[in-house]
Parts: sequence; C-alpha cells; structure tokens
Amino acid sequence: MTKTQLIEKAAKDSGLSKKNVTEAYDALNAAFISALAAGEGVQIAGFGSFAVKTRAARKGRNPRTGAVINVPASKYVSFSAGKALKDKVN
Repeated sequence: MTKTQLIEKAAKDSGLSKKNVTEAYDALNAAFISALAAGEGVQIAGFGSFAVKTRAARKGRNPRTGAVINVPASKYVSFSAGKALKDKVN
C-alpha cells in the first residue's frame, strides 16, 4: 500500500477530507522521524514499536575482488510487531 492509497483509505474510513488526512499523516511522519533521529523509540499500542539500534563495525569482503574492507559502525531502525498485529496477520 502506498502513501496515496493509505491516505485515500483513511479519508474514506474516517469521513475526513484527503487534505486533513494528508496533513495528519505528514505531522505523524515528522514526529516519528524526529523521535527516531534523537535516538528515542516509538511505541504504538496494538501495532508495534520502532527502535534505533547500532550495528557494530566489522570486516567485510568485496565480492568482486575478495579484498577485505572495514565496514564502519552504523545505526538502523528496527520494528517489532505488537501482539494485536501479530494475531491479526496470523
């Protein structure tokens, strides 16, 4: 489902205009991004939680040349589905 499809469905289900739903979506998206960028987790009851985790630095190998390279540490966002979402999907 794309952003447009999600907004259309939410507007239809809630009775709100697409403009209002788009503004709410954009505000939530900005709040998610700023919280995760600050290293905070985001939890949505019944849906799941997002957290920022750190991947340690490691040695990697270039698949073409076989040369060993250093891969620096990096951060990534992980998602854990909540129980209600898991139950609905299964």
